[in-house]
Amino acid sequence: MQLKYFDSDADSADVIKAVRSDGAAIVKNQIAPEVADAVLSELRTPFDEVGKFDESDFNGYTTLRVSGILAISPTSADLVAHPRVIEVADDILLDHCVNYRIGSLTAIEIHPGESDQYMHVDDGIYPVRMPGMQLQISAMWALQDFTEENGATRVALGSHLDSNINRYNTVEMQHQDNTIQAVMPKGSVLFYMGTTWHGGGANRTDKPRAGLINTYALGWLRQEENQYLNVPREIAEQHSEIIQKLMGYQLHRTLGTYQNPDGTWFKN
Repeated sequence: MQLKYFDSDADSADVIKAVRSDGAAIVKNQIAPEVADAVLSELRTPFDEVGKFDESDFNGYTTLRVSGILAISPTSADLVAHPRVIEVADDILLDHCVNYRIGSLTAIEIHPGESDQYMHVDDGIYPVRMPGMQLQISAMWALQDFTEENGATRVALGSHLDSNINRYNTVEMQHQDNTIQAVMPKGSVLFYMGTTWHGGGANRTDKPRAGLINTYALGWLRQEENQYLNVPREIAEQHSEIIQKLMGYQLHRTLGTYQNPDGTWFKN
């Protein structure tokens, strides 16, 4: 099994077919290099100021991580609501929800000397597994070239088909024969299922590599990252309607209602 690559003008139906079949797929050069550079430039100060706050055995000790992305990187909205991402997420998620929203947004910069991250699944935050239903879909954007040497994300192709929740984070899942690194040029995007086993790679170079991982979750699930607290309201109001809805400013049937001071109920 090989990781499938698509050009930026490929039909989304073909990309979705590969993601459903293999658990992951890459669209090369989906955004211009200048857009990736702009996002990374906006993240530079946060990386340097708070990037080491989440150090751990899982996150690594020479890797910088930043969340609250929509509060600090205006350009990132172009990636979060990119038409390609929306088309893929629509197909994977809307069979099981009325709408979906951001699960988490995290910028990750793997520095020289970092080792392989533990293999894991992103939907392991939810204590349930329903065969045939994906709770999440993820989009990893390469803000710099991802290579085998600098820590390109490792994905275990076909692992999304395993419905045994009891295998999460077990020792044997750290060593899979079908693990492939997602080598891709800057501006490319790696799609993978919430049930796909994956992990950051070891950086054996003398320079860091940065990516932005966006996850999208079914609208009736609790979001992993609290967008209402991470993004001040005055900044959220400056974003487009689609970004506001992805942040969670929308109902899912009757989930998420609140009563206005005048006694009326929020309906939109």
